[in-house]
Amino acid sequence: MSEEIDENAEGAVGAQTPENEEFEFHKVGEKLAAERKSQGLDLTTIAERTRVPIRHLEGIEKSDFATLPGSTYTLGFARSYARTLGLDAAAIGAELRSELNESGHSGHQAPSQSYEPTDPARIPSKALAWTAAGIAAVLLIAYLVWRSSIFDGGDEAGDLVAEEAAETGDTGSAAASDAVAADPAGAVILTANDTVWVRIYDAENKRLYEKEMQKGDSFTVPADANNPMINTGRAQAIDVTIGGQKVEALGAADIPILDVGVSAAALVARGTEEASSDADLATSEQ
Repeated sequence: MSEEIDENAEGAVGAQTPENEEFEFHKVGEKLAAERKSQGLDLTTIAERTRVPIRHLEGIEKSDFATLPGSTYTLGFARSYARTLGLDAAAIGAELRSELNESGHSGHQAPSQSYEPTDPARIPSKALAWTAAGIAAVLLIAYLVWRSSIFDGGDEAGDLVAEEAAETGDTGSAAASDAVAADPAGAVILTANDTVWVRIYDAENKRLYEKEMQKGDSFTVPADANNPMINTGRAQAIDVTIGGQKVEALGAADIPILDVGVSAAALVARGTEEASSDADLATSEQ
């Protein structure tokens, strides 16, 4: 009888060994990391699929919330990560929100609707891009046909334009110089016209500024910074001035931008290139 009891006891102990227990993850980052590894994926692959920087993915896996942007963006990154792995994005978001609250990193929640700046769903698909390009091509052809019909039968208009250009010495460069009137030595100031997350860093990836800016917030780019650059998901929410002169937006609306130079020299050079391209196009049409 005693031998039978000993055998049952040994069986009970064996059933409780770690090999037979199901390991439970207590943190969202651990759960995501484990699922990623089980699928044989590395962080580089996840970053490519979600368009979330690797350093932010690492911060989520390690629950290192101090290295992540505002809680709104952190939750968005985690939900994108979860969807890529085939997990329940809503459940992951809810768990991470509780984890942020418990750790004291809940942070400020923007009053605007939930927005994931790097969600691939907000980036135009290749099919949409090709469709847009096709429409643009059709419109361009229609314009050229219309323009040709207007001036058909003679080159008087073209000759007049050429004569005026010769008299004034205007060869298209004047348009380019007027378009870039900003002082390349002026102070660069970034001002938010809406709620937007912004990160400014230099050529060595040293963080110069990172914040979820509110409307009216501004940041002056250090003049001595080594090739300062910007990363944001809403370029249209940032007004840029050089020495008080407003310049063009840093990018298209709701399209994430990364490594875009924000020094005075970089912004002026960018404006000059765009103005020169417009002037070349106008000259070729003449």
